[in-house]
Amino acid sequence: MSEPPQPGIPRVIEVDVVEDDGDWSSLPDAPDLIARAAAAVAQELGDSDGSGLVAVALSSDASVEVLNGQFRGKPKPTNVLSFPAGEGAPDDFIGDVILAAETVRREADEQGVPPEHHLQHLVVHGILHLFGFDHMSADEAEQMEAIEISILSRLGVANPYTGALETGTSG
Repeated sequence: MSEPPQPGIPRVIEVDVVEDDGDWSSLPDAPDLIARAAAAVAQELGDSDGSGLVAVALSSDASVEVLNGQFRGKPKPTNVLSFPAGEGAPDDFIGDVILAAETVRREADEQGVPPEHHLQHLVVHGILHLFGFDHMSADEAEQMEAIEISILSRLGVANPYTGALETGTSG
């Protein structure tokens, strides 16, 4: 596995889940699923002592559309947005991850995967963005997807790119 673009991923990632907007009633265990996904990222990539905090907002398509337009120039909903902590933030604050309820549910339905699994995939994806991982080039995408697949396998979530559960064995 390649080294992360930015060293210093803590061995413990805590999450503060905030229900901001949208109907998340179909995922009542979202805070636990999110915490488990963050812990799996830290288990896989953690290379520094201490802990870090990620704020995760459970939001709606409408709210995410506004943020996506304001910060990325793309005024449309998307499944997940990540905002790394800026200057002046507490040292242990990693950043914000914002999820859009309607898009998360719709994509899970379209992909034929449990919404719990899709939620965890998006949390992993969002947290990786906070640490500088990206998918702008084919090489970056390949690296990020491989890391996501490995982390998700820790959670018992099938490879979101093939649908297969990675077991670490070839066959």
